[in-house]
Amino acid sequence: MCSCPNSDPLTCTLSSAAGRELATHHRRTPAVPCDLRMTRTGDLGAMFPQRPPVNVSAMAITSLPHPDTRPAPWHQRLTARLHRSDPGPDWVDLGIAVVCFAAFTLPVLIGATSGHGSPLAIAALGAAVVAPLIVRRRRPLAVLVAVTVVLCLAAVLGVRFTPWVSNAGPAFGVAVLTLADRWSRRESVLATVGALVAIYITAMVAAPLHPDQDQNFVELFIAIPAWLAGDMLRTRRDYRNSLAAQQLRQAEEEERRIRAEERLRVSRDVHDLISHTLSMVAVRSGVARLLIDEQPGEAREALSTIETASRSALRELRRVLAQIREPGPQDEPGEPGLAEIATLVEGLRHNGLTVEYDVVGAPVRYPALLATTVYRIVQEALTNVVKHAQTDRARIEIRHAPRELTVSIADDGPVTHSVGQPVVSEGSGLGLVGMQERVSLFGGRLDAGPRPEGGFAVTARFPLETDDHV
Repeated sequence: MCSCPNSDPLTCTLSSAAGRELATHHRRTPAVPCDLRMTRTGDLGAMFPQRPPVNVSAMAITSLPHPDTRPAPWHQRLTARLHRSDPGPDWVDLGIAVVCFAAFTLPVLIGATSGHGSPLAIAALGAAVVAPLIVRRRRPLAVLVAVTVVLCLAAVLGVRFTPWVSNAGPAFGVAVLTLADRWSRRESVLATVGALVAIYITAMVAAPLHPDQDQNFVELFIAIPAWLAGDMLRTRRDYRNSLAAQQLRQAEEEERRIRAEERLRVSRDVHDLISHTLSMVAVRSGVARLLIDEQPGEAREALSTIETASRSALRELRRVLAQIREPGPQDEPGEPGLAEIATLVEGLRHNGLTVEYDVVGAPVRYPALLATTVYRIVQEALTNVVKHAQTDRARIEIRHAPRELTVSIADDGPVTHSVGQPVVSEGSGLGLVGMQERVSLFGGRLDAGPRPEGGFAVTARFPLETDDHV
């Protein structure tokens, strides 16, 4: 049931059909886990992976199979968790905090480096420096400030390693990397430089307090590679975001194009069908009106023809509309093709139009869309003969050649008439213009105009390639 607000049912059905066609092509790409709560730090690239272009030449709309519910590979799930826009503490952050706590406390506790204070105080200081890392992706600047404060406090209290090793170095590096990854380049540079300045000023202040200990200077060598790594991650994500945004815009344009093409295709088919049937009904009803008193048998035959044509038109209309909904067991057969042209000709002959139908060359198996296009062009041209030509004779020739399929429809009306002009100038634009659009889809050529010997002719030429035959 369509739920499109302020839309007619046909438009809603077409939109749904186009959306299903586009979703079918999207489904062919591997699923990538993502979080839909996107901010400036989210990873849009994970939402829109690269996919092959959509082929809209196939007009049949098929239903979607059940989506793939298999879990994504572990490395994709891990990447998605690391790049969530509003992440809370998880096992990755806790693991990083535990590693940094061990790097802070173990060297001092086992006597590998010097440090003042009891082991309990050193452990408490280590817990203070790593605890902020649990929320590092949510509050990167606050985490860097907290780690810097604890590192300065450690220098003042005399808790440190050798001059080229820092007990808070791993935690400081993680904080700098996270800030560079989450914030802009300018903001992360200013914050990192500020933290380094605070650390070195504190080191100079702490030197007189602990003259027996060497001051470390390794934070700069930790901050530079950490910042470069974080900036590289941010730049890569921004690039992926730009590609994903572009892909999203292309997907929206593709969906609009599919909807427009589907509307145009259905409108062409409905125009051809209704125009042909109503023209026949108009002619036969006029005959019935004139003969109903003097020749009631002929009038009844004309009315019977109108009934048959109307029922046939209803069946074809259901067949056209069936293509814009999900196929089911009660669906009508496919669209008419070359084989149905003979039936079309017989119906017109039964209605009083003398039609010569010639086939030159051996028919081959053409793509269904091409065969339907040929049928619609013949149908529209014969409809114009019934509506506009001052004659009851027409000739159809279909010529099969290895490199070209040619369709010609001509009548033998007067020399001076202008049959084609009213069709082109109609507001619908679906007469000769519609035929031209159909032929152009296959790179073909349509010639339509009065013939020197009288009448009007329509000739459509479709170039063929070897792989066009199915």
